[in-house]
Amino acid sequence: MKNVLLSSSAIVLALALAGCATPVPQQLSAANVPSNFSAPITADAPIWPKADWWKGFQSDELNSLVDEAQRDNLDLAVAAAQVMEAKANAEIAGSVLWPQIGISGDAERAKSGIGAPGGRSTSNNFSLTGNASWALDIWGKGQAGLRSADEAVKSSRFAKQAVALTVISSTGSTYFNVLALRERVAIAQSNIEAAKRVLSITQAKVTNGVSSRLDLAQQQAQVSGQEAQIPPLHEAEREARYALAILLGKLPEGFDVQGQNLDKIVAPAVRPGLPSELLRRRPDVAQAEANLAAAHANVDAARAAFFPAIGLTGSGGFASGAIGSLIKSSNFGWSIGASLLQTIFDGGNLMGQYRVSKARQLQLVATYRKTVLTAFQDVETSLGQVASLTQQEKLLTDEVNAASEAFRISEIQYREGVTDLLTVLTAQQTLFNAQDQLVQIKLARIQADVGLYRALGGGWSEADELATQAMPAATAPVAPSAEPGPQTVPAAGIPTTPGPSQIPDEPIPLQQQTRKPRG
Repeated sequence: MKNVLLSSSAIVLALALAGCATPVPQQLSAANVPSNFSAPITADAPIWPKADWWKGFQSDELNSLVDEAQRDNLDLAVAAAQVMEAKANAEIAGSVLWPQIGISGDAERAKSGIGAPGGRSTSNNFSLTGNASWALDIWGKGQAGLRSADEAVKSSRFAKQAVALTVISSTGSTYFNVLALRERVAIAQSNIEAAKRVLSITQAKVTNGVSSRLDLAQQQAQVSGQEAQIPPLHEAEREARYALAILLGKLPEGFDVQGQNLDKIVAPAVRPGLPSELLRRRPDVAQAEANLAAAHANVDAARAAFFPAIGLTGSGGFASGAIGSLIKSSNFGWSIGASLLQTIFDGGNLMGQYRVSKARQLQLVATYRKTVLTAFQDVETSLGQVASLTQQEKLLTDEVNAASEAFRISEIQYREGVTDLLTVLTAQQTLFNAQDQLVQIKLARIQADVGLYRALGGGWSEADELATQAMPAATAPVAPSAEPGPQTVPAAGIPTTPGPSQIPDEPIPLQQQTRKPRG
């Protein structure tokens, strides 16, 4: 009895909530959106990155690698296939709103009357019947399912753009890592050559009795220790090259790049716009919005499931004992009918499904808010890294220049016998450490630039007609300013080269039909 009362109460509640599709719950407030980002890196930098932001590094080889990644990356191919799957599911979801029409034909030959006084008799029976059924979507369950599927299509498209942004930024970061490792190898080899020069001087001094064999052993150990640093750098470079090959959808074997160092890489500057604008420029935020809207539509569908299911059926066709006279008006018959199915007691099944959909929606509300907050964190972190690493690079450059001069002087003085070997070793080690650290800081700064472009959405922008959520007025994006730099980019955005991973995001035929949410 308790379960019966529970189901009855659920039906009454659902009836009270019946009607139009309900709006997606508002989950952002002005307090969730900062008023501004940190100070721009340079005042004259363009606002927001361009859609082809990687070209700002002025590397033809990088441009070529990014084109290959957009065309052949396997993660992008998976994302494109997921868009196709979501579109197909939307077509399936929309099919329930239309009548289902079919045709059937039967042919039968029967023998009866065995042993009867009249003897055996054989008869034929032929029929051709058309059938139609239509489940009326009075309560909007089908419309809600279609809305959920349409939002899933949007989510898959946004996910594809997020994957594209990740692939492009990973391609750039990995390529720069290869160049940095090669530059570190070159620095280590140059340091070994300098150590061998000092070793030759030490050998000559030992031969002439000016220095002890202790100095010779120390310098020999220095050379061997520096040579031991080369193999790990070679291995790291090889692994980075292999990772880059996988990003391009290539076999690692035989893959190579031409660049040897970071000297010709130019780090372009970019300024973030208002934080509220970021919510329309991050594909992962747009994806979280679409997922939330899809879950909310499922809540509407689960609520509509409490109402009676009403259907219309009809059939008409011909029946005859002779195939030659089947299609005649005298053999035609038809029938129509209606059905109503209302669940009275289901042990709490419908209520459980409704609560599951509500819980799923609450999860995605939290996920959406976290995605937004993470987006702001990414931008602030990247801005801080770019500023900090730029300053470090400048200071380390000064250190390298000073250490280089110190080592040059110490080498001359050691050759002339003015200073001892320990001074030379100290100067050389200081120079090598500074040079190696400078390359790593240069790499980190360039990768921080890549991270900033990625945090700002990589030049992507959500089209107004695809926007799911209405942000609070206090956080709504303002009109683009007149300052230099791109303000809008095509929604299709990142991929520019046709290939298997880039399926055009044309509207689904079902969406072009006049089926809008009721209400």
